[in-house]
Amino acid sequence: MNDQHRIVSSEDEDLVLVDRDDIGVGHLSKALCHDGPGVLHRAFSLFLFNEAGELLLQQRSAQKRLWPGFWSNSCCSHPRRGESMEVATRRRLLDELNFETDVEYVYKFRYTASFGDAGSENELCHVYLGNATGDVRPNRSEIDSVRFLSPNSLSAEMRDSPERFTPWFKQEWEELVANYRDRLGIYCKLD
Repeated sequence: MNDQHRIVSSEDEDLVLVDRDDIGVGHLSKALCHDGPGVLHRAFSLFLFNEAGELLLQQRSAQKRLWPGFWSNSCCSHPRRGESMEVATRRRLLDELNFETDVEYVYKFRYTASFGDAGSENELCHVYLGNATGDVRPNRSEIDSVRFLSPNSLSAEMRDSPERFTPWFKQEWEELVANYRDRLGIYCKLD
């Protein structure tokens, strides 16, 4: 199987359980972390911008358990048992988009979101910014489509069609624009 179709995640992989202060308190399978109301675990979201200042968006695979086919930020996932956040973000970027780049930590927050009977997100999520410097080759096991969008176009689309986007992405974008404009402005132009 080539890099653009390889399986890179499993419902059996162990995720890091955390308390509200982001202190590790154990491990649990990805499946059990997302069942019912979910169990609080560590996660991350990457926001990657091209040279024109456009954000790389991904459309989640139709095969995903939670929010299949929804548009989301460039890359998001979880560190696995024994992985630092640096190792996890690098691994997942290669797993999903087949390129490497440096990312800058911005903030973290807790959120929960339910996707009907399929399960829930209950995450303490670390948010990072970076550049989409490589040739983007999405892994079709994880991503149905990618596109680049200017910050203004993204904000307008989120306002007009919020149901097309994952809940964490909407919340993170709003927070970045409202409270981290200076950091965000390094990567893109905001009006």
